[in-house]
Amino acid sequence: MGLRQIREQEDEILRKKSKEVSIDDITSERNQHLIEDMLDTMYHFGGVGLAAVQVGVLKQIIVIDVEDDKGPYVLINPKITKTKGTRECQEGCLSFPNEFGKVMRPEEVHVEFYDKNAKLQKLKAKELLAQAICHEVDHLNGTLFTDLVIPGTLEYVEPK
Repeated sequence: MGLRQIREQEDEILRKKSKEVSIDDITSERNQHLIEDMLDTMYHFGGVGLAAVQVGVLKQIIVIDVEDDKGPYVLINPKITKTKGTRECQEGCLSFPNEFGKVMRPEEVHVEFYDKNAKLQKLKAKELLAQAICHEVDHLNGTLFTDLVIPGTLEYVEPK
């Protein structure tokens, strides 16, 4: 489909709350095109996940691919219903190129969402997938990973 511009750290849209997508509108051509563009953009820039707000669209849509045998995942109107445990994770973000820091994330999450066909789904995720879901859901709420970074662990890594 196409690549979208990724909004970066100083862009005020990243602090805004995304709006739910109406069930009737999930399968619209516009939203399906957005999902394809988001996947293309995420893969092009080497990301694990991408929220619609990161491409300037305030809709509760996220895409994730942790390179397991089930992805890519498309989660629309995701709601985390349960978390279990905590772990320290190294994290980065396409909206903060070359910046990485340690954050605390749940070891496991349960999430309810609509898929791109407007079917209600439930998913239990662990480790990297759980981390990615939490990171992207935070984006939908205007929270950035830099808000959660353990003090003293945020660093800039020169691109290779």
